[in-house]
Amino acid sequence: MDDTRTAAAAATTGPLAGFTVGVTAARRADELIALLRRRGATVVHAPALRIVPLADDSELLAATKELIGCAPDTVVATTAIGFRGWIEAAEGWGIGEELLARLRATELLARGPKVKGAVRAAGLVETWSPQSESLAEVLDRMLAGGVAGRRIALQLHGEPLPGFVEALRAAGAEVVVVPVYRWMAPEDLAPMDRLLDAVAAGVGAVDAVSFTSAPAAASLLSRAEERGMTQAVLAGLRGDVLSACVGPVTALPLQARGVDTVQPERFRLGPLVQLLCQELPGRARVLPVAGRRLEIRGHAVLVDAELRAVPPAGMALLRALARRPGWVVNRAELLRALPGAGRDEHAVETAMTRLRGALGAPNLIQTVVKRGYRLALDAGECAPAH
Repeated sequence: MDDTRTAAAAATTGPLAGFTVGVTAARRADELIALLRRRGATVVHAPALRIVPLADDSELLAATKELIGCAPDTVVATTAIGFRGWIEAAEGWGIGEELLARLRATELLARGPKVKGAVRAAGLVETWSPQSESLAEVLDRMLAGGVAGRRIALQLHGEPLPGFVEALRAAGAEVVVVPVYRWMAPEDLAPMDRLLDAVAAGVGAVDAVSFTSAPAAASLLSRAEERGMTQAVLAGLRGDVLSACVGPVTALPLQARGVDTVQPERFRLGPLVQLLCQELPGRARVLPVAGRRLEIRGHAVLVDAELRAVPPAGMALLRALARRPGWVVNRAELLRALPGAGRDEHAVETAMTRLRGALGAPNLIQTVVKRGYRLALDAGECAPAH
């Protein structure tokens, strides 16, 4: 089966079918988007950051020259791609051999197996590396051995590590940060603005937003503030829009603003997508209606496991009915639920006709003459709390 047919099948059968996920990543965004789409998700890509090209990064060049000129006692390599990028950038500037010579003569700590592989690919040998890939373990080892008076270079990858740096400095070390791949706001802000509008609109526009770096989360919140919509965006993220973060460091800017987040046990893209596959269907509203199983997802409905696409107006009506399943909801209330419907109650009838057609089972929604509409909740079922 080719990629197109696989994607089409996932869109109707995958665990994320009917849900919309925002992706804020710049680096490795294609990989994350492909993983989500293979599981049926509709993806809104809104890069919250852009990477400063290494060859143009004067800050990285200055830090590299400083370390060549004044040797560090210890170098901590934190990411494989960052370490490789640093070496490649130095080679491009014509100072690669000088940097490698410095690194050979110093204590070189590599955070985990991937970083160790990058170190060895550069012709170097690490002094030590934890199996856990935990920076906390690296920090504990350094502090246990004593760092007072030592000059320590810390290779960063896109985001600062304030707790790590502060702990070393508090213990008496001189810390030089090597900022590989610094982040800046994207040149085109329109995709991020569209995602912010969707978050403010809530479920139906977007069901979850994924974050793979703390700077991306901070950038999204900063842009919301610039547009004067901080409260609306935070209300969405604190409400029905799920914030899925690749790890605890990434979650910090959101948690500082009172936004609850979910994180996988392993801080990788695959486990992040698997977590979304568990969380989003688990948050969907499921009701026994007219002998059928009705599962209300972000922009579609599962009717006895068959995915049915529903227009936005129809989803708005269905959610209004599902808030009080089995109870009659009058036309005036349903009209208020419709996006931009105005004052004509005929809009409710038109949207309801289209909703019934989209569901493929008109008897799921009953018309109560002169009163309104209700979901045909199965007899003996109590209206679930929601």
